Amino acid sequence: MNDVAAVTSTDTGSRNDSIDAVIVGAGFAGMYMLHRLRQLGLIARVYESGDGVGGTWYWNRYPGARCDTESVEYSYSFSEEIQQEWEWSERYPAQPEILRYANWVADKLDLKRDIVFNTRVDRAEFDEDLAQWRIQTNSGDQAVARYLIMATGCLSTAQLPRFEGLDSFKGAWYHTGQWPHEGVDFTGQRVGIIGTGSSAIQSIPVIAEQADHLYVFQRTPNYSVPAHNGPLDPDYVREVKENYQQLREQARTSRRGYILDVSPVRAQDVSEEERQAIYEYRWEVGGLGYLSSFGNLLSDSEANETAAEFVRDRIREIVHDPVTAEKLVPTDYPIGTKRLCIDTHYFETYNRDNVTLVDVKSAPIETITPSGLRTSEAEYELDSIVFATGFDAMTGTLKNIDIRGRDGIQLREKWRDGPVTYLGLAVAGFPNFFTITGPGSPSVLSNMMVSIEQHVEWISDCLEHLEREQISHIETTPEEEQAWTAHVNEVAGSMLFAQGNSWWKGANVPGKPVVFMPYTGGVGMYREICDRVAAEGYTGFVLRPVHVSTAD
Repeated sequence: MNDVAAVTSTDTGSRNDSIDAVIVGAGFAGMYMLHRLRQLGLIARVYESGDGVGGTWYWNRYPGARCDTESVEYSYSFSEEIQQEWEWSERYPAQPEILRYANWVADKLDLKRDIVFNTRVDRAEFDEDLAQWRIQTNSGDQAVARYLIMATGCLSTAQLPRFEGLDSFKGAWYHTGQWPHEGVDFTGQRVGIIGTGSSAIQSIPVIAEQADHLYVFQRTPNYSVPAHNGPLDPDYVREVKENYQQLREQARTSRRGYILDVSPVRAQDVSEEERQAIYEYRWEVGGLGYLSSFGNLLSDSEANETAAEFVRDRIREIVHDPVTAEKLVPTDYPIGTKRLCIDTHYFETYNRDNVTLVDVKSAPIETITPSGLRTSEAEYELDSIVFATGFDAMTGTLKNIDIRGRDGIQLREKWRDGPVTYLGLAVAGFPNFFTITGPGSPSVLSNMMVSIEQHVEWISDCLEHLEREQISHIETTPEEEQAWTAHVNEVAGSMLFAQGNSWWKGANVPGKPVVFMPYTGGVGMYREICDRVAAEGYTGFVLRPVHVSTAD
């Protein structure tokens, strides 16, 4: 089933007919899901709000946009042909290259003929009498499908600014998650950027090179380690491709979905000199592997502090002005309890004469003015404002769609106090409904490509079972989703994640319930759980044969 040549021809017919499955989203999850369903002989249709494939990498085109997972790992593994043919140019791929890869795969698998672009799903309602989902889109399309699969991504609903006075601003403003496709030229401008999360850390050095002056408005400093990005060594690429099967298997069974797994050694089990040498080595290697230096960095406060202090010392060494350096040093949360960033000369950028760091925790932003921005202490004249304010992560897009299950229950209402799922895959009251990398799965705490493939393959295997056994409904129960959600919370509670006000908890969205959403138990352990559920006949789910009515 993993051979590219296994693609079967489908005909979705008119845009208001009955099909087997509707997939929402044409990012890497939606593309692979379509491919797998075709292999099963099912007729599937993808609805995508953009005019091209790529998901996150279609929308996020801000300056410096780049993946923080290494390119040879941030790629499909299901096809030997694909992973051998495609050639990455850099260690960490930039947005344009990732988008080219997505389009190359889509063309190779002839996926686009079953994708309806420029179309947003507005409503999906389960028809209990027909045991099917009724889909409505913003363009008037309607479809009826047995299965509804949400491949909407975890970072797909931008957290738009809510600052007073924004409508009065006479300059241009942008959100990093909705960047103009034609790009933006900041040459000669006074630019303000609000936020210092991952997208800001990537874009600030690039914007600083263009702008006449860049003001960075920071509320909370972030831990960041160098990427040390550069061209890939052909010998390294050849070695990876020769050993892809073994390396992919290692990633699938690891904790975070990466080839380089977490060290089993505790930080306190080595001498201070050896510990510093390990951190120095990881810093010089660069990338997210820094948090893999020791096995207890995310579960032991004392160990975590040694890793955090090393990064703080590096910031103080890099940034020349000691006052600015101290503003950039994170002190009030453990390293790794908010997304660890990787950067290219981020901290060095504050040594430029045309960059000013503004601490808006001590002097909050009061209003956007016609000519710029005013804090409680000063006013800043700006030609453009960049909002690097992040996303309504993991649940935002799902709750923005009017999804109704049994008895008309709305998903957004069910999740009013936070998401509840079974395995991050299914929701009680919503039969034949699946979420790819949804809340309650490793998702954003992992290599997304590894988690996407695992979910897509689990769902497609499940649908193959339902078709073979003539099952009309599959649905989890309230008891199972409550038990799984309690387990997710318990595992997260045994680690340090609660100490960081991260978007993993929804803390960046005003009014959103603060609930830790991803599963922290690890990619390998989670895969074992999902495989066991399937092997035991889909424990935790109720399966109804075709001839059994929903009232039975």
